[in-house]
Amino acid sequence: MDVREKVSLLPHTPGVYRFLNSEGTVIYVGKAKDLHRRVSQYFRPPESLDRKTRLMVSKIADMMFSVVETEQDALLLENNLIKKLQPRYNILLKDSKTYPWICVKNEQYPRVMLTRRLTKGGGKYFGPYSSAGYAHSMLELIAALYPLRNCKLALTEEGVAHGKFKVCLNAHLGRCCAPCVGRMSKDGYDAMIASVETLLGGGARGLIRENREKMAAAASQLEFEQAQVYKERAELLEKHYSKSPIVSRTMFDTDVFSMVSEGQEHFCNFIRIRSGCVVQSFNMELEARIEEPQEAVLAAFMAEMISKFGALSKEVIVPFEPNQEFEGVQMVVPQKGDKMELLRLSQKNAAALKVEKYRHEEKVNPEEYKEKVLQNLQRDLGMKQLPRHIECFDNSNIQGTNPVASCVVFRDGRPSKKDYRHFKIKTVVGANDYASMKEVVNRRYSRLMAEGQELPQLIVIDGGKGQLHFALEALYELGIADQVCTVGLAKRLEEVIRPGDPYPLFLDKNSSSLKVLMQIRDEAHRFGITFHRSLRSKSQIGSQLAEIQGVGDATASRLLSHFKSVKRIREASLQDLETVVGKSMAAKVYNYFKDEAR
Repeated sequence: MDVREKVSLLPHTPGVYRFLNSEGTVIYVGKAKDLHRRVSQYFRPPESLDRKTRLMVSKIADMMFSVVETEQDALLLENNLIKKLQPRYNILLKDSKTYPWICVKNEQYPRVMLTRRLTKGGGKYFGPYSSAGYAHSMLELIAALYPLRNCKLALTEEGVAHGKFKVCLNAHLGRCCAPCVGRMSKDGYDAMIASVETLLGGGARGLIRENREKMAAAASQLEFEQAQVYKERAELLEKHYSKSPIVSRTMFDTDVFSMVSEGQEHFCNFIRIRSGCVVQSFNMELEARIEEPQEAVLAAFMAEMISKFGALSKEVIVPFEPNQEFEGVQMVVPQKGDKMELLRLSQKNAAALKVEKYRHEEKVNPEEYKEKVLQNLQRDLGMKQLPRHIECFDNSNIQGTNPVASCVVFRDGRPSKKDYRHFKIKTVVGANDYASMKEVVNRRYSRLMAEGQELPQLIVIDGGKGQLHFALEALYELGIADQVCTVGLAKRLEEVIRPGDPYPLFLDKNSSSLKVLMQIRDEAHRFGITFHRSLRSKSQIGSQLAEIQGVGDATASRLLSHFKSVKRIREASLQDLETVVGKSMAAKVYNYFKDEAR
């Protein structure tokens, strides 16, 4: 698929996009509040782009994207991917929008500091943090808990031993343990650094508990100022566990797999999380062999990801367990919580891949796409024939007035508007949807049979078990119930009701089968409502003319046919009215509206 075609099919959702060159290397990673709108800007006329952007666009051979929940998540994911992929055209070190990290410097006596630059070999980095204020608060908490140095001196054990350094002001104030003059041993300092790394790595639960206990003890001794200090420390630590599908509050390492299926086509997504951050997101489409179970497809996808990205984490999040065990790997099927949020994010990416492919097929090969949709519908409903001819019925009335019904027809997956039909309910009194449905189904197919026309392969009834039951009664009376597949589509949960099945069929919300059924149901509803409104409007107009003494249906019809509306009749001169209904009747109509105006 051409890159420009892929861009035209991008969703209008937050996400991250990656441009690849002809060698398959990612050359640029970008974020977007609206993927479609943002990426389209790169493919404007070249003269509207700057030199660097034109050069980058000229090297784009392919594009990938990942969907996220919010714009903030897109920003964080972009930052993680830039750190992981280091694309050529991303300038991380000069990007003022790069998120802050906390770095434990690679030094003999490490400093802990805030940075927006990630330097290879420069130390251990924790983050990124979505708020610089929060990152500063974490540094303040660390400074309050551990008296680490913050000077720029090039401390070495030899220099300390030879007394090359002097005590600074922070040491006099108790804010530094003064390793520069040997007040803190190298082992003792390294122990504090290890505690800081544990804290930044997500191991703060014990510290929260400790601060809460110290707060309670201080308060019991009436040391309220000290209790407030412990309280603030605990609250800062709790804030560290902010929820986000991109930066997990539990800061764990895991892999996430998901799959969205449509027939024998499976759209898979793989997300790799390290230290709570998404560092890899990969989509792949798999076409399974006949009758291949989903568990086997998932196992094959997992094996492919191992070959591409290395061994799996000890814990792997999956929508269901594969049919193959992986040594040293625990499969987790989450039901709620943070892990469930990660699985939903992965499923959203898999669904986006499916939508992208189907939109492309619909645009490039519409006939082949329609055939595939009909085959999916046939399979999902268990039909013997391909549903090339589908009809749908819907009733419409308001408190029993002007009861009507509509029948819309789809042929080869497309609306056939010339075959649409309206029905005025004739034998049913009042608002009785069940009896009305039976009447119109009986009238529709008794006429088709009398005229020797073909019956549809699928009949869709807008409604639940009641409407479906009465429609089937009509079909049984006509002797054709076994010749046509008939289902009901209930609006509340979009469940498919099948004859003889006590349990409704719930199709995937993203499946093409459900979308076709909903499309034809909505079209029947629209067609019926339009006809019902037209009848009500004519009824109201007719009732106004009927209030004129001596004006019957025939006279009202002639007036409306000539003047087109009651307003024009009201504004017409006596002479104009006489040309339509004669002098006597014209005088009655003219005088009625003249008196009404007073």
